Amino acid sequence: MPQAARSPRDSSLKIYFRLLRYLRPFVGLFGISLFGYVVFASAQPMMAVVLKYFVDGLTAPAGASLHEFPLIGPVQLMYGVPILLVLIVAWQGFGSFLGNYYLARVSLGLIHDLRHALFASLLKLPNRYFDQNNSGHLVSRITYNVTMVTGAATDAIKIVIREGLSVVFLFGYLIWMNWKLTLVIVCVLPIIGFMVKHASRRFRKQARKIQMAMGDLTHIASETIQGYRVVRSFGGENYESARFKQASEENTAKQLRMSRTSATFTPALQFVTFSSMSVILFLVLLLRGDASVGDLVAYISAASMLPKPIRQLSEVNETIQKGLAGAESIFSQLDEAPESDWGNIERERVAGRVEVRNLSFTYPGTVQPVLHDINFVAEPGQMVALVGRSGSGKSTLVNLIPRFYHHKQGQILLDDLAVEDYTLRNLRQHIALVTQQVSLFNDSIANNIAYGDLASLPRERIEQAAKAANAAEFIERLPQDYDTLVGENGVLLSGGQRQRLAIARAILKDAPLLILDEATSALDTESERHIQAALESATTNRTTLVIAHRLSTIERADLILVMDQGRIVERGTHAELLPRNGHYARLHAMQFADADPVDAM
Repeated sequence: MPQAARSPRDSSLKIYFRLLRYLRPFVGLFGISLFGYVVFASAQPMMAVVLKYFVDGLTAPAGASLHEFPLIGPVQLMYGVPILLVLIVAWQGFGSFLGNYYLARVSLGLIHDLRHALFASLLKLPNRYFDQNNSGHLVSRITYNVTMVTGAATDAIKIVIREGLSVVFLFGYLIWMNWKLTLVIVCVLPIIGFMVKHASRRFRKQARKIQMAMGDLTHIASETIQGYRVVRSFGGENYESARFKQASEENTAKQLRMSRTSATFTPALQFVTFSSMSVILFLVLLLRGDASVGDLVAYISAASMLPKPIRQLSEVNETIQKGLAGAESIFSQLDEAPESDWGNIERERVAGRVEVRNLSFTYPGTVQPVLHDINFVAEPGQMVALVGRSGSGKSTLVNLIPRFYHHKQGQILLDDLAVEDYTLRNLRQHIALVTQQVSLFNDSIANNIAYGDLASLPRERIEQAAKAANAAEFIERLPQDYDTLVGENGVLLSGGQRQRLAIARAILKDAPLLILDEATSALDTESERHIQAALESATTNRTTLVIAHRLSTIERADLILVMDQGRIVERGTHAELLPRNGHYARLHAMQFADADPVDAM
């Protein structure tokens, strides 16, 4: 069940325990860290003991000994107190190092594991998830939210353990010294607990708003960076600057509200804590009895050490609430169901026969059907072209074949077997897809052509595919030819060059089914002619589905399907459709009426 549908009654404790399960691989390191904090906390009351010996030494006769000095025996106070102080500080420093260093290793390991889990889940989520969530929030979740979560899982634990143990050791010492006075401090604890509980709700609510604002900020920045050419060419700098400024101001305002809550909570807690301390000081002066000055100073010193760890324990609640808000967001993604893959059939090679029967489709979350009762057959080796106006359902239809979306009405068969019966990975191994929006990675040209499952293929095969796609001629002119980096999403290449690399990738895959989604639309006229020759050889002996913007590219298609408003309104070959003076003839006439003046130039 997706996390988004979780009951709001899900307790913070439940979420926190789920988060702590990610610490299991680091139990050993965490144990060392815990031991270190025990060592650190045990040194706290020792400081009060040293102060007791020092104050008693001021009134003791010269040469008095510090009896029962650990491990050494009787030592004069004037030497024993400084030595004891140095030993305690060294002991405390040793514990601090173990605690901080090994907890840092746990924290960094947790960050790595959570980020890897989130990224791995992204690779398995269905297309609809990416349709419903913008990239900025997804990136912010992997970066910002994970950091907040690890703060709750490690930094908060560090404070809870270190300061909590300090409070335990100090309370133990105080009770041993004077249990009646210590009851005064205990009476204040319920008040502190009420204050912490009240602040928790506000911290959690504000933390959620901060994370949403951070996602908006990341999204705007990402959009502007990716579309910087459009921003500059259309004079959008001021608009984008104002949009980013507004998002940043909203994020800052939410951060300030969190800081105001924290800034109000801490002084209030200190007031309550030190008010109880004032009562203790009064009672010490009133009920000093026969206690030595050193005993009283040691007690007051130990009691005065309590407010700091108590304050830090209360402030850690802010870190925990931020982390829990981030954990809710992270678990909402991790709990999303991956792509449905109930198929169990795998074939090494298929012939490539595609049949669509009575297919209708409606996108999830909408009510208006996109496809209505689609029927056609593409025999092995045939080219079937889909043409029509934008929004007629062409891309939706071809996206259903590799199961980027799941249809509920009708059937799509590959070699007489429903596409749902194949495993997802096996189904997609039989399909090579080239879209108008080419995706390239900031890597070498060779690695972009031989991507994913193709990475192990020899260089010779890569070069042959590039030549077949008419890409070799520009690749070989580059400084490092096939080892040249293309930049983010191929920014260093022209649109036509990026398109040819995508076609080379599809040719290299050598799949029995080739889908070309307006794959030649970004090419100039000369490149298109070369690509057409390359595609003629590339489509030989394999089934090809072509979404065509330029009708000149599909004149040799075995079957042309004309689509309008999600329906097939005409079908036939170019020679059959043109004389009918129907939809296809009108599209053809409009396109070539616009194209003729350009071709004449």
